[in-house]
Amino acid sequence: MLLITEDQVRQHLPMREAVRLMRETFAALRNGDAINQPRRRMTLPTGSVLHSMAGAIGKYFGTKFYSANPRYGANFFFFLFDAETARPLAQFDANHLGQIRTGAASGYATDVLASPGASTLAIIGSGFQAKTQIEAMRAVRTFREVRVWSRDEQKRNGFASENGARATATAEEAVRGADVVVTATWAKDPVLDADWIAKGTHVNAMGSNQAQRRELPSDLIARADLIACDSIEVAKIESGDLLLAPVDWNDPRIVDLAQVERRPPGDPITIFKSNGLGVEDVAAAAYVYEKLI
Repeated sequence: MLLITEDQVRQHLPMREAVRLMRETFAALRNGDAINQPRRRMTLPTGSVLHSMAGAIGKYFGTKFYSANPRYGANFFFFLFDAETARPLAQFDANHLGQIRTGAASGYATDVLASPGASTLAIIGSGFQAKTQIEAMRAVRTFREVRVWSRDEQKRNGFASENGARATATAEEAVRGADVVVTATWAKDPVLDADWIAKGTHVNAMGSNQAQRRELPSDLIARADLIACDSIEVAKIESGDLLLAPVDWNDPRIVDLAQVERRPPGDPITIFKSNGLGVEDVAAAAYVYEKLI
């Protein structure tokens, strides 16, 4: 069994390739050629949590598990198996694997749902996931301006400098007039107002995957013309952005991203609600594994 490091993942999985893999993964989900198992969590009295999620696609299946504690951080691992024989193939240090596939999923959704002429990007958040979100957006659109806002002035200024973006003094300044908006935060409550979002804007909400946390306000959920979930099954369990709105799960505006092949007509407000799927990890890990064997 191969032991695959973070550096090997970085070396062999560029963002454009990761976006292509997510396109193939969602096509496989659409065609019934992939399986995803929603995340499960075990919470300890200490505040530590064990998370696990799994999936299968093509010749491979696998599971990611990670431990997390709000005081001490998180530790990510992924195991890849042969689908025919169940033979273990590789163990990954999976911090960057999760980071890049999460960005790539937003990149794929943006390619499908954002205006082809989108030229202004707003990022709310400057932490762990925000860097690959910018990288993924740039893989599918050409932006003349990238704006970033986060609560910590020093962090947002440093992040903006490192990523060729402009730090703004307020979230509203970042978001108003943006063609694509990404929320990549650990916020419990909404980080933007609905009236900042103009018609034609695409929003990637990827920071929250817990039922009691959200980044988007209820009135933006109500205004949206299309809400594409990476998985409605998963969203019903852990998408606070939708559960706290609350939404009617029979609303035809709420769909699986796998079922969306093009942007709706006119100037729609579209939302990609990303929670993260185990099958995304399998696809990304399988690609790196095949590069190394």
